[in-house]
Amino acid sequence: MAERSCGRDGAPEPLETVTRTPGGSQGRQRPKRRFTGWPLVLTGLAMLLVLSVTATALRANGTLDALEDQRIQTSDADELTLGYFANLTHGPALAGVHDGIFDEALGSTELSTQVFSTGPTTIEAMNSGEVDAAFMGPNPAINSYVQSGGESITIIGGATSGGAQFIVSDDVAGEDDLAGRTFATPALGGTQDVALRVWLEERGYEVDTGSPDSVSITPMPSGQALQTFRQGQIDGFWGPQPWVTLMTEEGGRVLVDEGDLWPDGEYPTTVLAVRTDYLKEHPQTVEKLLDGLEDSVEHLEQMPQEDEAVMLNEAMVDAQGQALPEQTLISALEQMQWTADPMASTYSTLLDNGVSAGVTQDASLDGMVDVEPLNRVREQRGLEPVEAQQ
Repeated sequence: MAERSCGRDGAPEPLETVTRTPGGSQGRQRPKRRFTGWPLVLTGLAMLLVLSVTATALRANGTLDALEDQRIQTSDADELTLGYFANLTHGPALAGVHDGIFDEALGSTELSTQVFSTGPTTIEAMNSGEVDAAFMGPNPAINSYVQSGGESITIIGGATSGGAQFIVSDDVAGEDDLAGRTFATPALGGTQDVALRVWLEERGYEVDTGSPDSVSITPMPSGQALQTFRQGQIDGFWGPQPWVTLMTEEGGRVLVDEGDLWPDGEYPTTVLAVRTDYLKEHPQTVEKLLDGLEDSVEHLEQMPQEDEAVMLNEAMVDAQGQALPEQTLISALEQMQWTADPMASTYSTLLDNGVSAGVTQDASLDGMVDVEPLNRVREQRGLEPVEAQQ
């Protein structure tokens, strides 16, 4: 029997187990290993399952999405590209760009601009990411929001209220004398285009059916509409200032003032929209832009009329538009009101009008107008908050 030796501490050392190989040689048998990893693996899988279930629950109630939105926010954007029209109804945009108001408000964020002539082309540029924020009519903004399932743009402010009219030639006796005639609007699906189509429909007129009693609508840029009106090729135009004032100076008369169709005569002609993903990523930059909008509105309201007319003329020329006679411009300005309020309560009616006109589909507009950034700016400036979307 083998004797066990003792270690330095006097305790017996373990015996070596000897075994014989098939060839007769002796070898040492390795102690059996215990497999201790499986409990750790199972515990890890259980934790992953718990995390997965938790994430699913958080996403279901919106918490995870909110956390992800918070994570991607940055302090300021490096650049903001702003779109607007060389048109009088874009007065706060014209003033903000021409007098450097937006540049000053945006601080370290570099401002670049693009000038457009229609709302639909502006929306195309925003959808492609070419433009971050833009001034436009409310109906193109609604169309974009509906077509994208609420993902494309967010209306964050206003610019102008009023100023749209239906001008007809002097040989049009009245609203009962429109059958067989041709009228123009600035763009198919634009705000004034929708207004004319709905107004005609409510008075029993067919539009673009080709029948003798049908009314034809030909969308065209406002400047072109003025030329064709002068040449007698169209019978009238439903559009914005200053073009409607120019047409009255060419012998036209006002058949409908769009303000008469709205409670208290107030409705949005031009609004400010931003790409929704830009708003999520750069909320501070958007608030600075809105602060510049408030400065622009205040700047215009405080200027004497003559100075305002001179500045806006210069701004329109800078934007490759055309200058207007001073008195024409002043007459047009009297028909409009500058405001940063997007007038959120009007959008359900504007949507209904777009559906009736056949240029958009019925859909929920929840979330399309977000006045929280504007109201934060207004609170800092000591101004009353604007009404939120109902």
